[in-house]
Amino acid sequence: MAVKDFALPDLGEGLTESELVSWHVAVGDTVRLNQIIAEVETAKALVELPAPYEGTVSRLYVEPGVTVAVGEPLVAFEVAGPAGAEPGAPAAAPSEDAGSAETREPVLVGYGARPDAKGRPARRARPGLAAQPAASQSVAVQPAASGQVASAPAASGQAASASVAAHSAPAVSVSAAPSAAASDTAVPERPRATPPVRKLARERGIDLAAVTGTGDRGLVTRADLDAFETAAAAPAAVAPAGSTPDELRIPIKGVRKATADAMVRSAFGAPQATVFLTVDITPTTELIERLRARPDLADARPGLLAVVAKALCLAARRTPEVNSKWDEAAQEIVQTRAINLGIAAATPRGLLVPVIRDADGHSLAELSGAIRDLAVTARSGKTPPSALTGGTITITNVGVFGVDAGTPILTPGEAAILAVGAVRRQPWEHHGEIALRDVLTLALTFDHRIVDGEQGSRFLADIGRILADPASVLTLV
Repeated sequence: MAVKDFALPDLGEGLTESELVSWHVAVGDTVRLNQIIAEVETAKALVELPAPYEGTVSRLYVEPGVTVAVGEPLVAFEVAGPAGAEPGAPAAAPSEDAGSAETREPVLVGYGARPDAKGRPARRARPGLAAQPAASQSVAVQPAASGQVASAPAASGQAASASVAAHSAPAVSVSAAPSAAASDTAVPERPRATPPVRKLARERGIDLAAVTGTGDRGLVTRADLDAFETAAAAPAAVAPAGSTPDELRIPIKGVRKATADAMVRSAFGAPQATVFLTVDITPTTELIERLRARPDLADARPGLLAVVAKALCLAARRTPEVNSKWDEAAQEIVQTRAINLGIAAATPRGLLVPVIRDADGHSLAELSGAIRDLAVTARSGKTPPSALTGGTITITNVGVFGVDAGTPILTPGEAAILAVGAVRRQPWEHHGEIALRDVLTLALTFDHRIVDGEQGSRFLADIGRILADPASVLTLV
């Protein structure tokens, strides 16, 4: 038997570290090639890690909640090697039938415990396990070789970094390697439950190992899950280290940390100005009602955000400065021909801004479908890191929270961001009289190095004119 270490692979997009969310295996488990063994959280997405070998899990180096740098070992396997092979020698390459490149890639997933191939829930590492340095490791993750750390291939379509700045990753606690006696400790028996109960536990995000079963021979029942949730809701959540009865300290990590860093860079790295426009959009809301009644648009169901996105794309043709970026090194303003539209999405993990590429080439129905799909994907945690980069301008819909207006902060590297407020039915001047109209406030923040006040105001007025009179689009094409 040979022992193989599996290190955190380079997940692309410049990500240098990830937090281990959960283990789907335990020491002593036998795993198949490509079986999901763990779930990690990067600054952009949740990723399922597949097993790179067939064998037995001999060691878990990292506990859930620990942040691991790319190239650091996560788990060790005992794998079968060729007769007479030295320990640690590479195993024979799997055949093409063992799985395609796509099945061997890390898979982006949402929150909640996921079962392994046998239907078992995610399991936590045993207490006492800490991150261990490999005997010899390469920070730029390479395929396994004698004396090197093994890694799963980088996700398709995501550029692998040639190297990783090791100093950018936080230190990970290191302890002496567990003794042989610790490695031989018996694995606790898995909780007993029927498949429907396991499924319900996964949907509720409950670790079956934490539930006391009251059924026959400790079988976990649906009632046990209900009782567990009730008991968990009654006391306060377990407070992180440093918390007191009067305060709760929440570690800054994952998406929250990435968002905070980005907003600080943006707020203090670019001079930002905001202009506002309140407009009667009753013609647009009436248009949306007519479009939704059309059978050919029954699936698309275009909404206000899609219409605003279309108006933004049309207006950006007339004011291309808003679709630009500032190149500090070259001392140049770079105007981008394609409009890669970011849509800010609130998710359980924090704020994400997935991108609709070439949004200006989309029809209204296509924009509507793309916005709906990216929102669902983002909230489920399945947005790939590659879909969160490359934006050129952003829309944030604060109106969905009942807010009328705000001063949004630029997405780093972009020249403009449009905030869409809530639609209010209120008295408004219409054809010389007062009438109840649908009124909306728009706010545009722009980088004043790139966009002058006149350009920003003209761009916002163009959007407002389209929403106030959709027929005016005919003058823009």
